[in-house]
Amino acid sequence: MEKSKTTGTLELEGMEFRAYHGCLEHEKIAGNDFVVDFRGELDMSAAAESDRLEDAVNYALIYDVVAEEMSKPSDLLEHVAGRIVKALEARFPQFESFSVRVSKKRPPVNGVVQWSRITLYR
Repeated sequence: MEKSKTTGTLELEGMEFRAYHGCLEHEKIAGNDFVVDFRGELDMSAAAESDRLEDAVNYALIYDVVAEEMSKPSDLLEHVAGRIVKALEARFPQFESFSVRVSKKRPPVNGVVQWSRITLYR
């Protein structure tokens, strides 16, 4: 008899970065505060059974991938999120699906806005 699969969700929410993304020159110089959220679905059967780190996704490594991509300036949040998705997909093929949300605090618009956000799905 085949073992049943235990699918679960791994989330890293509220990863904070000071970064230099944006189309305006002052955004590239002064930077802004960004928050990245990750949510991924994968088979957690082995880790749920064994209680061994080797059987789980090391979420510190997910953070490292996100931090590396956030350190590379881009004009568009779509581009930043796209780079993060590609890098995570290459490094963690075990995810059945995942999403990455990149949020920019106080975007430069003609009014009060708390966040601008982009969410990409794989």
